[in-house]
Amino acid sequence: MYNIIAKTKNMERQEWLMLRKNGIGGSDAGAVCGLNPYISPIEVYASKTCYGVEEIPDNEAMLEGRDLEDYVAKRFMEASGLKVRRANVMYSNNKYPFMIADVDRVITGRKNGITGLECKTASPYNASKWKNGRIPAHYIIQCYHYMAVLGAESWYIAVMVYGKEFKYMKLERDEEIIQSLIRIEENFWKNNVLERIMPEPDGSDAAEAFINRHFAESRKELSIPLSGFDEKLRRREEITGIISHLDTEKKKIEQEIKTYMNEAEYAENENFLVSWKNSTSNRIDTKRLKAEMPEVYERFLNTVKSRRFMVKAV
Repeated sequence: MYNIIAKTKNMERQEWLMLRKNGIGGSDAGAVCGLNPYISPIEVYASKTCYGVEEIPDNEAMLEGRDLEDYVAKRFMEASGLKVRRANVMYSNNKYPFMIADVDRVITGRKNGITGLECKTASPYNASKWKNGRIPAHYIIQCYHYMAVLGAESWYIAVMVYGKEFKYMKLERDEEIIQSLIRIEENFWKNNVLERIMPEPDGSDAAEAFINRHFAESRKELSIPLSGFDEKLRRREEITGIISHLDTEKKKIEQEIKTYMNEAEYAENENFLVSWKNSTSNRIDTKRLKAEMPEVYERFLNTVKSRRFMVKAV
């Protein structure tokens, strides 16, 4: 059902990243399916097709999650009575070798088949995403990806919500989900990665961040023909008008409520609670600082480069 394609113990991170370019891993699966709010399909595509190592940048939560992986695994063993160990290998599926897996932990002492544990951490601000047995969709897909690669009948996922709680859940194999996942990943690998065709942007914040980062600078005075976008640009104009109209309507409703509330901080009924409270913030008067202390202003001036996107009808 599966192969061991490499031993990863003591492997350098750059070597591990290069190895991951050979297939779709568990942390890629949710993004390929369009379910990861932090990583877009085009970012996964870039990481697989660039000539060097295109590492998806870690945020602070991802760094902390890696550091606390051992702790989550330890808590899982205490809570479940099961024993786990590091696999220290990278797997691939026999039938679909582009599906690879570098799992957090495998459950030991099993006589039939393999199963494992995915370790997660979450901030209290994201605790609601794990409430009442819920699991974020891209993490569910990650576990099903591992089941698909290894032929596992189940997979465990454990989460520590900082300072709040620890819990774990068991996901049972669902053949319909797994077959759908295989089709999506196979299509992505064959028709995007191997053909070197970037997936279309999906409108997500993750896609926007990727595009802004990878196409950060324009070539001065370079102009190219704009072909094939007239219909989409007309639709963009329509959407812009709709958004403007809806924004005005939203403001009108808010203004009506504000005049109704007058000096009240709160207004509530059985359906809604509205607050309109005093708020104080301190801001630096940059114009005055520049005029009165120009040397200090220059010393703390931070230059930020970006590209400004504009559309003008001609």
